[in-house]
Amino acid sequence: MTDVTTADFSCFAVIIEDGVAHIQLKRPEAMNSMSREFWNELPVIVKDIDHNARARCIVISSTGKHFSAGMDLAVFGGGGSTSANQVSDRHLNAEQQRHHIAWLQDCFGCLDDARIPVIVAIQGGCIGGAVDMTSACDIRYASADAFFCIQEINIGMTADVGTFPRLCKIIPEGWVREMAYTGRRMGAQKAKEIGWVNEVFETQEQCVAHALSTAREIAGKAPLAVTGSKVMINYARDHTIKDGLDYIAVWQTGMFSGAHMGEAFTAKAEKRDAQFQDLQPLKHGM
Repeated sequence: MTDVTTADFSCFAVIIEDGVAHIQLKRPEAMNSMSREFWNELPVIVKDIDHNARARCIVISSTGKHFSAGMDLAVFGGGGSTSANQVSDRHLNAEQQRHHIAWLQDCFGCLDDARIPVIVAIQGGCIGGAVDMTSACDIRYASADAFFCIQEINIGMTADVGTFPRLCKIIPEGWVREMAYTGRRMGAQKAKEIGWVNEVFETQEQCVAHALSTAREIAGKAPLAVTGSKVMINYARDHTIKDGLDYIAVWQTGMFSGAHMGEAFTAKAEKRDAQFQDLQPLKHGM
């Protein structure tokens, strides 16, 4: 697996320090549009950080005027994986396309599935695929100039990489419908009002600084308790209250740590930072 601390990526810069992995989109000249390299690189970066326990929280930010203009038009053009190896039978092509869409969905699903929280700082345009991407993050902050647009309707297609399943859990359904059907933009303040973003900051610099500060605060907590919280929140989102209560009971039976609680109490009494062991790297194969 790629070591993101040493790899050179086309679309991202990665810095890991103080228990926080900062993933930054770095193609401002192209409005950080999502090229083929973007889709291949993002899951590699996130999974390496997560699976190898390289950090306790992830922050995603961007560069330039806009967070991201969404899918690069070149991906829709010729030569993409969606048009390669086509055959005359449209049903076979459709089956192939279904799997390709699932692969694209997994490229953002890795943010949702990561054991550690993912915070995103959004400036300028968050358009099309960028809405899919940011909806898969745990916490969203925005600068005052940020705006959101479910762009797909404006180019004659239905958003398919995660916007609707996730956004309907984040904001009132009526707002999802209005934006999905009209393709209108929603500004940062309105997004905060309806719960799309947690907070709005005057500048991009303030937004990113707050995201990193929050990430460092999370990194100081017991990693097992943090990942348990994320697992339970995601499970509660997707299940009934009764199922959620049962699942947390099972989780606590196996992973409740008196030692971690003891360290938290002792550190507070001694007025020092608590010291916790990182999550274990995940095992792949024998």
